[in-house]
Amino acid sequence: MKTLLNIIWLVLSGFWLFLGYMLAALIMCILIVTIPWGIAAARIGVYALWPFGREVVEKPGAGVGALLGNIIWVLLAGWWLALEHIVTGIALCITIIGIPLGIANFKLVPVSLMPLGKEIVERR
Repeated sequence: MKTLLNIIWLVLSGFWLFLGYMLAALIMCILIVTIPWGIAAARIGVYALWPFGREVVEKPGAGVGALLGNIIWVLLAGWWLALEHIVTGIALCITIIGIPLGIANFKLVPVSLMPLGKEIVERR
C-alpha cells in the first residue's frame, strides 16, 4: 500500500515539493556559512519525494544549536516551503483520493519549518 501511495504522491505533489527543497538546498549551498541548511533541505527534499514508509523523529542530543539554526532557517527558506506544503495540501484535499495526501502534506509543515534536530527513519 505504501508503494502505491508513494507513486500517487510522486505524481501529484512529491516531485514539485522535491524541486522546491532542492532549490532551497542550492541557494543555501551557495554560501559556505549556510551549507548545513542546504544539507538539511536536501535531506527533507528526498523525504518529501517518497515519504510513505518513513517518518521524522527528533534527533537525540539536538539542543540550542538546532533551535538557533531552525530560527535562521524559518527566516531564510522555511516559511516559503511551509507555504508550499499548505497550498499543495489544500489543493489535494479538494478530491476524495487526495485527502490522505493532503493530510500528509500538512504533517510535513512542521518539518519544513524546523528541519534541524530531526532525522528520517524507516517506519516499522
